[in-house]
Amino acid sequence: MPLIVMCGYPCSGKTRRSVELQQYFEQNTERKVHNVGDGTLGIEKNAVYADSQNEKNVRGSLRAEAERRINKEDIVILDSLNYIKGYRYELFCLIKHTQTPHCLVYCLTSAEVSSTWNTERDVEEQYTQEILDALVLRFETPDSRNRWDSPLFTIQKEDTLPFEAISDAIFKRKAPPPNQSTQSQPLSSTNFLYELDKVTQDVLMAILNSQKTSVPGDLIAVPGATEKIELTRSLNMAELRKLRRQFISYTKMHPTENIGHIANMFVQYLNKSIH
Repeated sequence: MPLIVMCGYPCSGKTRRSVELQQYFEQNTERKVHNVGDGTLGIEKNAVYADSQNEKNVRGSLRAEAERRINKEDIVILDSLNYIKGYRYELFCLIKHTQTPHCLVYCLTSAEVSSTWNTERDVEEQYTQEILDALVLRFETPDSRNRWDSPLFTIQKEDTLPFEAISDAIFKRKAPPPNQSTQSQPLSSTNFLYELDKVTQDVLMAILNSQKTSVPGDLIAVPGATEKIELTRSLNMAELRKLRRQFISYTKMHPTENIGHIANMFVQYLNKSIH
């Protein structure tokens, strides 16, 4: 069932709010609530957030843990910083794929308040001031105009959580429809892998050839697709090959039943990736 994504500076009250939400739903619904966060993984925060690769690995682990627990009945609360816009978009793609609603709870504090709350923690639970300042500086504020940040509930330290509104957001809203490129369908054609390789290669060549005479803002038509590439910037062969490999890897795991959809699926994927 639904995913509730917590978001905010370090030491902004996210864990306290996630516990309040868990208690509310356990007391007022029959659903099981899974609270997934940094504490679930038992990480040492200063070591993780001081190294970009370690941090990336932890984000991947949290996403996998949330994905593993999402089903038709339970509620999942993801209690972490979730401060990167691209990562919140990945979570949005996850709920589109699983066809369940979600919402974002943004715990809004000033950097000064977060720093003060950090010093009031037990020493082993504290961020170093250097790490905290760096995370605050890198924080990408959620915007309700973005699909992946909506519905957005902004909570300040003195606020009471709007439990009913959050409940309505995850129980009374329809799940966003999945794109063709995120739907899982059974493999039915023995020619699928051949066509996947051929079609994606043809799309890449069409883009490279069109860029010779196109400028940013142009729409590029590609073979076999009704949708067009929205060319916002120049794309080189190395970047296109990387995106093609990622798309092929994903599509092998979630093959389409209709080979004719591959070109449109790849165009959708490219448009999302390059914007």
